[in-house]
Amino acid sequence: MFTGIIGKKIGMTQLFLENGEAITVTAIEAGPSVVTQVKSQAKDGYNAIQLGFGEAKRLNSPQKGHLQGIDKVRYLHEFRTEDISSIKRGEKVDISSLNSGDLVNVTGFSKGRGFAGVVKRYHFAGGPKTHGQSDRHRAPGSIGATTSPGRVLKGKHMPGHMGNRKTTVHNLEVIQADPNRNLLLLKGAGPGANGGIVIIRKAVRSASTNL
Repeated sequence: MFTGIIGKKIGMTQLFLENGEAITVTAIEAGPSVVTQVKSQAKDGYNAIQLGFGEAKRLNSPQKGHLQGIDKVRYLHEFRTEDISSIKRGEKVDISSLNSGDLVNVTGFSKGRGFAGVVKRYHFAGGPKTHGQSDRHRAPGSIGATTSPGRVLKGKHMPGHMGNRKTTVHNLEVIQADPNRNLLLLKGAGPGANGGIVIIRKAVRSASTNL
């Protein structure tokens, strides 16, 4: 059973379907991942597997001990699962159980945009372009703090760091899953920049309920 897998976003392209329709797809190098640890309810309080992905150039002593006897992997991630009876440490996990039409959730870090103003960060309209507003076109304007409450409330939309946040895109449709090339094509845009690490899980909600 497919619980999840670690992958690397290759990039985006378009794909032509048999009916001639062109769709946008995200290409992901999905696995293969190796099972680095199996956690059980009796020993750890919950059932989960830890997967490793990528090749590590060097490991410190704790990492060497943790990965003793298996591949030297660079990235580790844990996936909760109900049944661990058939999973063994050192096994390889790929995308052979994914089929076209399946829905998956993809988690990654969004592209970092640095320090951004409110027009770019929150799509503010900005100030008027006339009546002497020579330097206020992209300014946020009043922040609304007067005698009550007399302070700026937390969460106020203001300039600040934009992007580089953990985000999940739900219900991306699997267009093609090729375990021989470890290639996964998903309809639509997956999170993050090219070369970024992503976590792929089976979708838990249908597309119709993802509002």
